Amino acid sequence: MRILSGIQPSGALHLGNYFGAIKQHIELQEEHECFYFIANYHSLTTVQDADRLRQLTLDVALDYLALGLDPEKALLFRQSDIPEVPELAWILSTVTGKGLIERAHSFKDKVAKGISVSMGLFGYPLLMAADILIYRPHLVPVGQDQVQHIEMTQDMAGYFNNTFREVFVRPEPRLNEAQVVPGVDGQKMSKSYGNTIELFAPAKAAKKRIMGIKTDSTPVEDPKDPDKCNLFALLKLLAPPDEIEQWEQRYRRGGLGYGDVKKRLAELYEETFGTRRQAREQWVARPDDVEDILRTGAARARAVAQEVMADVRDACGIVTATS
Repeated sequence: MRILSGIQPSGALHLGNYFGAIKQHIELQEEHECFYFIANYHSLTTVQDADRLRQLTLDVALDYLALGLDPEKALLFRQSDIPEVPELAWILSTVTGKGLIERAHSFKDKVAKGISVSMGLFGYPLLMAADILIYRPHLVPVGQDQVQHIEMTQDMAGYFNNTFREVFVRPEPRLNEAQVVPGVDGQKMSKSYGNTIELFAPAKAAKKRIMGIKTDSTPVEDPKDPDKCNLFALLKLLAPPDEIEQWEQRYRRGGLGYGDVKKRLAELYEETFGTRRQAREQWVARPDDVEDILRTGAARARAVAQEVMADVRDACGIVTATS
């Protein structure tokens, strides 16, 4: 079964990215044919510094490899290495009504907040649909907040197939099991909120960040509700089940200081990502190997994209010199 997902290089990857997507991506490579792309075209709506975008794109590749992506099992490549993607986005735009795009939650949220919306941000669902449909995947792993984009992709596939002929496979969302990962301020962890705990921060910096996580003012001696605590939500992601059960009991009987929980979180963070940090440093020292992995992944992914685009062009009557 073919799996597809992408991740934007718009900032340092963090615990929310890992537990919301990357962890599942690494696990899926053991059972399925996986295509994972670095969505650098998408990042142009927010990252408009050339040197920074180049570095962030490389950083995503380094992070995935350090976290266990095996290029022998999964394809890792840059979105920009597949020129057929923006071509398909344009063709999809010719059969997609403006009303569908205006219903996108991400677009409406930006408008509600008074944020100036570029055409790139407005047309985000078109490019995302092209990212997906061009590889004919069966499943697209997403969080609940991204399901609408998959549904819009399904609609666009239907618009094209009904207008011309059957070309696209209908992709289905594969919901992540991870709960929303809280940031240091209690909101959803997000680069845009500046409340993240980075995956590969130095140990001291990560510990300082964890020790600064916002908590309530419940006295140490009082019982606490673990289900309403940001620290406990993070513990559930990092600690083994038997340890989580012990922490839950300590919360409910009282006498627990939040500082103890934070210290344990810092230990668990280092246990989980410390060795991965070392692996990342090893990949940093091998830039040519990283580039080879991205180019090889792109070549294999593009072969699929070219086959699909040949069907797309034939279906709608687009003639090129090579055809």
